[in-house]
Amino acid sequence: MLLTDQDVYLFREGTHVRAYEKLGAHALQAPPDHEQGTHFSVWAPNAASVSVVGDFNGWNPASHPLTVRGDSSGIWEVFVPGVRAGALYKYHIVSRHAGYTVDKADPFAFYCETPPRTASVVWDLSYEWDDGHWMAGRGRVNAHDAPWSIYELHLGSWRRVAEEHGRWMTYRELAHAVGDYAVEMGFTHVELLPIMEHPFYGSWGYQVTGYFAPTSRYGTPQDFMYFVDHLHRRGIGVILDWVPSHFPSDEHGLAYFDGTHLYEHADPRQGFHPEWNSSIFNYGRAEVRNFLASSALFWLDTYHIDALRVDAVASMLYLDYARRAGEWIPNRFGGNENLQAVEFIKQLNLAIYRDHHDTQTIAEESTAWPMVSRPTYLGGLGFGLKWNMGWMHDTLNYLQTDPVFRKFAQNQLTFSIWYAFSENFVLPLSHDEVVHGKGSLIGKMPGDEWRQFASLRLLFAYMWTHPGKKLLFMGGEFGQKHEWQHDESLEWHVLQYPLHEGMRRWVRDLNHLYRETPALYQRDFTPDGFQWIDCNNTDESVIVYLRKGQEAGDVALIACNFTPVPRDNYRVGVPRGGWWRERLNSDATHYGGGGIGNFGAVEASPLSSHGMTHSLALRLPPLAAVVLTPD
Repeated sequence: MLLTDQDVYLFREGTHVRAYEKLGAHALQAPPDHEQGTHFSVWAPNAASVSVVGDFNGWNPASHPLTVRGDSSGIWEVFVPGVRAGALYKYHIVSRHAGYTVDKADPFAFYCETPPRTASVVWDLSYEWDDGHWMAGRGRVNAHDAPWSIYELHLGSWRRVAEEHGRWMTYRELAHAVGDYAVEMGFTHVELLPIMEHPFYGSWGYQVTGYFAPTSRYGTPQDFMYFVDHLHRRGIGVILDWVPSHFPSDEHGLAYFDGTHLYEHADPRQGFHPEWNSSIFNYGRAEVRNFLASSALFWLDTYHIDALRVDAVASMLYLDYARRAGEWIPNRFGGNENLQAVEFIKQLNLAIYRDHHDTQTIAEESTAWPMVSRPTYLGGLGFGLKWNMGWMHDTLNYLQTDPVFRKFAQNQLTFSIWYAFSENFVLPLSHDEVVHGKGSLIGKMPGDEWRQFASLRLLFAYMWTHPGKKLLFMGGEFGQKHEWQHDESLEWHVLQYPLHEGMRRWVRDLNHLYRETPALYQRDFTPDGFQWIDCNNTDESVIVYLRKGQEAGDVALIACNFTPVPRDNYRVGVPRGGWWRERLNSDATHYGGGGIGNFGAVEASPLSSHGMTHSLALRLPPLAAVVLTPD
């Protein structure tokens, strides 16, 4: 457990991707007499002195000073007898610069006091896992040719305990409630907004101070392990949002750690994020790269996490992100690319896929940076998946357009196929689309209530049948009316109303059809998995396309009518004769629609259409989609 010369060598080189095993607080038995206690170690190269203070010494800086190692690593350490799990502590740092003195939380702490308290907690991470079956087979679940339907949620506001004054549910309560709901709804994964410890609840977890600690708001580390363990036993993957792009300026956190800009750049043109009022990591410093890579590997190693969604990758890649001219410093070639961040991202992805080949990394990257989800040996960044922000923006813009004018905007709907296979895309309808005055998803749809619900069902149908994996933020699945509020529970009470309950049923049935139909997911990332039948009928705002699986003849036909006008005897070319069964219809009365459809199946006629030898005469419901497969 104690730091070795090899650890220090790797630490200074920037390749110690499991520094959490050595730095921080580790309860152990120390030689020569094997006395029980805790070994503390912290990186503070510009400190004049460091001591550990806590409830075990009356928070007295003079009680337990740390000794700096003589190897120029800047690491201070001490063994304190008698200190065990549950002890509160901080590091009292006296800087060599300007007499700066501060009490800092442990950057490598495994557990923290519940905010607004800020002490770190000595903790043992022992846990008896029961997800061996999941772990042995999760490579198949997380594969590119597997179905991914991700339910994104914020643990503090998904559901609260109304009978107890709206308190947060605990990790263990959430394990059963979320597990039951995800299974019933047919989601394959859940994605959690950051659960790493954060001082300001209203940041939703995106202003992190505890990169190795699940927030104590909902329980202990073992409670969160139980959450992951239980979801795995229910067959649900767990994805964590992870934030290596910036961190807050709270005094107890990483900022100005030892009286210098240790984790961040000193120059605000490089080290301050104007959009989020936070500090930017210095990716050129080896020890900072160790810290971040160790955090990423920690969640995969220790908590059995199945994927990391990396937040704000664009802000890492570009030196001029959210900056005006003169507010940033070009790289050594005069460009705006952050070369040090690019190299860090590549090395991080290499380490993750080397050690956890059955997981995925997912980039939230909002620009046209090339080959984000391509291997590093081909010149890519090495992510497994990337959010398709272009699809999200174009599709929502189109759906927000009044149907009368949609014929002038059909390219917004169809343009995504031109680049759909340039990356391994996830289609996100995330929390970002229902905050900051943007309203709810249902509220974005034009028209009266019936048209709004029909349009949202149609949006989900188009999304679930479009190439790419799926992600939906909580509340969208039942048409929550109001914008998401982190201080409140979702509007579960609206499920008493037929249109909301119909929407929930629709998403449930979409998920189950999606998972049962290989044509809808096996070839998400290759153009041979998609074929337009008709994308040019702008006057009627209808699009028709095929999705294809890996087996010959494994196809699904999707026809979407984006106007409130039903289309009778709408002829659609198909690749084979026989009966085509209507698998789903978003206008079914079961979902709140008007019940216009194709009576369960349609027989293909030997009449050519759209370049096909056979065709179907369909009834296309208004503002609706139908999905058919051949018998």
